[in-house]
Amino acid sequence: MEQNIENLRLIKKLERLLLKAIEEYRLIEEDDKILIGLSGGKDSLALLDLLGHRMCIYKPRFSLVAAHISMNNVAYESDSSYLQQQTEALGIPFVNKDTAFDASTDKRKSPCFLCSWYRRKALFDIAKELGCNKIALGHHQDDILQTLLMNLTFQGSFSTMPPKLRMSKFDMTIIRPMCLISEEQIQELARIKAFRPQKKRCPHEHSSNRPGMKSILQQLEQMNPQARYSLWRSMTHIQPEYLPFNEKTNIKQNLI
Repeated sequence: MEQNIENLRLIKKLERLLLKAIEEYRLIEEDDKILIGLSGGKDSLALLDLLGHRMCIYKPRFSLVAAHISMNNVAYESDSSYLQQQTEALGIPFVNKDTAFDASTDKRKSPCFLCSWYRRKALFDIAKELGCNKIALGHHQDDILQTLLMNLTFQGSFSTMPPKLRMSKFDMTIIRPMCLISEEQIQELARIKAFRPQKKRCPHEHSSNRPGMKSILQQLEQMNPQARYSLWRSMTHIQPEYLPFNEKTNIKQNLI
């Protein structure tokens, strides 16, 4: 009984965080038709579950479609029947599409970038075909903070994956409704809901810098348990008077 109460508390907390993100960043508006990128991992299954239940609430009224992109040349074991079962249980239509990429054709980009790009392109195509105006992705707060650290370290830019991104080239908006939810909370939700994630044995996953940034974020939280919230606040609490400034051109100076 006590465990059930704790589980219910967590679910209610995640629902509040989802609603807070929707309201603060205006992620969902009346009559939106949203395509969920359903990879089959715990994050996208959590997004499906949270948005699926949110869809049943009166305001704002919106509809959902879920799409799973199968990358033929990456070692995923996708159980599309399981994913379809999960979506249809929530009254959400399901689409499955195959695609592939050849890492040897573009040496300028990493295989991880190419894989992500081709998946994203397939999502754009499906969204356009089905008349969706937004695509919802399952990135959580840890993903966004890790990207911030990666861009600072490797790109020399103060940027990350925003909760809402208007893609004018594709006439589409990308939203990340779980931007205020931590990976640890999603892991707990996956346990409660008994999600069955797909198996991944990608030959390129160890070439990414993201695992290293995940470790660094964990180290920062060991130093300061509130580190994630400080990092998040830093993105909206810019103090330009304490940053490098070029007096001659009256613009911020690019550091080399």
